[in-house]
Amino acid sequence: MDAQVKTAPPAAMVEIRPVTTTKERTAFIRAGVIPYKDDPNFITPLEFEVSQRLNPKLNPGLKDAPHQLWIAYRNGAPVGRISAIINPLHLAQHKEEIAHFGFLEAIDDPEVFAALFKTAEDWARERGMKKIGGPFSFSVNEEIGLLISGFDTPPYVMMPHGLPYYQARVEALGYTKAQDVHALDWINKRNFLPERRKQFVERTLDNPKVSIRTIDMKDFAGDIRRIVDIYNDAWSDNWGFIPFTEDLAKHMASELRPIIEKHNVVICYYDGEPAAFALVLPNINEATRDLNGKLLPFNWAKLIWRMKVKGLSTARMPLMGIRKKFQRKGLGAAFAYKMIELTNNENMDRGLTHSEVSWILESNEGMLSILLDMGCRIYKTYRLYEKTL
Repeated sequence: MDAQVKTAPPAAMVEIRPVTTTKERTAFIRAGVIPYKDDPNFITPLEFEVSQRLNPKLNPGLKDAPHQLWIAYRNGAPVGRISAIINPLHLAQHKEEIAHFGFLEAIDDPEVFAALFKTAEDWARERGMKKIGGPFSFSVNEEIGLLISGFDTPPYVMMPHGLPYYQARVEALGYTKAQDVHALDWINKRNFLPERRKQFVERTLDNPKVSIRTIDMKDFAGDIRRIVDIYNDAWSDNWGFIPFTEDLAKHMASELRPIIEKHNVVICYYDGEPAAFALVLPNINEATRDLNGKLLPFNWAKLIWRMKVKGLSTARMPLMGIRKKFQRKGLGAAFAYKMIELTNNENMDRGLTHSEVSWILESNEGMLSILLDMGCRIYKTYRLYEKTL
């Protein structure tokens, strides 16, 4: 009698469930951690911070923006997640019928990826969209991109992480490259400019029409408005740009105020007009790496001590803006070098050793040239995708 051949039972189907309650929103947040259980470079985001971003009552970026979150389940256990959004600011700015996916995380299973993306694509198609792109979580002014290189180091504050198989899984579903953005690593050092470049900066800025100052904490909201005005002008021609509205600016100010330090925001003026700015954030991920995403009951005390007493050794420059009329001119480059020098020296006095400058569009050759000239190196690349529906 022939031996009976045993076959493995078929894998259970993937079930996609929409998120509709606060409890389900928490499950969505925690589903994002599952793929990284064996990744030493993953840093669990603070749950309260992500929860606020996902809450339409607390995030003005979701106002009037149709959106949905989903969790993928197999055998009753979460195995992935995705979001979709139709951003009216993007539609108005770029005149295209496109939805965006984001918050993508999943185990290494093609069926899970296929089910998640089919759900997001169907949702977008039902609402009249002709394309879908991403990842945007939720917009170009938040976390963006799928990590395609640089998996061997942890992410800096407000930057996503990823796993090597994500790229193949996404591209297998028909998604093609729309744009790459880079993160650059820098070992902080003083006198980082060659002497000739330093002389150029000092000579260019030796002008009675030029003035440079740090943020005025007594007029914090006013300076945030000035920064947003510069940003909306400076970035307006960039790929994927959407403007900061007044509500978004106020929200950003309230979110950043607890971690902003005076020396980390520089504003440049030319002839009395705000002309350029730079913003540096302490790398909170350095302080939260072992907190498992939670501040209660006692992790909040650890976080405060590490940031305010011990101090952090890393920081990220997420934003720099130079008004268009000064871009590709000597004054614009001089502003950029000087703002980096000022924030760098102040932070080195406080123990800073490494910085990340991110993200930079691959097409932004001027800024990449400045950063590479300083000694920065591209060490992570994130890809934005699009697909016709």
